[in-house]
Amino acid sequence: MIWIHKKTNWPNFHWDKEELFQPLANLRGQHGRLLGKMETLGFALREEASFNALTNDVIKSSAIEGERLDLEEVRSSIARHLGIDRGGQSPSSRDVDGVVEVLLDATQRYQQPLTTERLFGWHAALFPTGFSGMTPIMVGYWRPPSAGAMEVISGSYGRTKKVHFEAPDAELLDDEMAAFLNWFEQENALDPILKAAIAHFWFVTIHPFEDGNGRIARAIADMALARADNSAQRFYSMSGQIETERKEYYRQLEQQQRGDLDITPWLSWFIDCLGKAFVSADAALKNVLFKAKVWQQLQPHPVNERQRVVLNRMLAQGFEGYMNTSKYATLAKCSTDTALRDIKALIEWDVFEQNPGKARRSSYKVRGALDD
Repeated sequence: MIWIHKKTNWPNFHWDKEELFQPLANLRGQHGRLLGKMETLGFALREEASFNALTNDVIKSSAIEGERLDLEEVRSSIARHLGIDRGGQSPSSRDVDGVVEVLLDATQRYQQPLTTERLFGWHAALFPTGFSGMTPIMVGYWRPPSAGAMEVISGSYGRTKKVHFEAPDAELLDDEMAAFLNWFEQENALDPILKAAIAHFWFVTIHPFEDGNGRIARAIADMALARADNSAQRFYSMSGQIETERKEYYRQLEQQQRGDLDITPWLSWFIDCLGKAFVSADAALKNVLFKAKVWQQLQPHPVNERQRVVLNRMLAQGFEGYMNTSKYATLAKCSTDTALRDIKALIEWDVFEQNPGKARRSSYKVRGALDD
């Protein structure tokens, strides 16, 4: 197998401009409409929408690699790093903080150059203990020759190993990454969305680290997209959509890495995936507006801190199921009697409604909220 990075003229990628012209034009239209909607929002609502998109990006980028992060830890970590007071914050682990720091550095400081040292810092943040699982790895440096051939494989013990991809030799990494970083920082007429797609593919194909390459590749793409938006605020999550299409994502990468330097199929898939991310962002915006409507409705009422904490949790992305007195008591750190009084007040104010069911199994939802 001659991998793409061993082809003559690597990494001089090319693509069919005519084939991508209309999909790119449609995507730019979607992009413009989404940003236009966000511009009509007040600062607080834009901040809420951006916060939700960042949370989704952190959660989903890790989920693509099979790592499940705690939602509340992620939300708390982002809030602390951005200096946002959200109340009732949970402590977060160093592992979660590291993933958050990488994404925030990529998107909040998108105008700063992407350098070797910066990438080393991102890698060190992802692996604060110097271990990937139980395996020690070289942290904050390119993978060393002693680590052996870097292969993406599948197959369990006793079964035939399948090699999906083999990365460039470690001895080539200094030159490979110098060429990549020089290209990434060049000013050129390349469409910024295509640049994000190419950067993602190029970096993950070089695979310069022993682990964490996928997460860093997606952070680089997010950085390129932030440059395209000329904004640190994120209103859509590419990683969220990639996680939804995880199998196809890996299939597209493998197919292109086994192919030639015509990367039209990869670019076409990336454009389509980003378009779906814009659609999801539009749906998330409706949730932000619904949340604002709920709080506006509550303005005349004496909402206590317990109710505020529980409502914010229920109105946040990722909340599953309904509310009941025991769950309320746990979230608000109060007795079930106090929880019931709070719930009855929210029903009286037309914010909560009771779901059909027996009294001992009563559950509640926010009135007007759509069931998942």
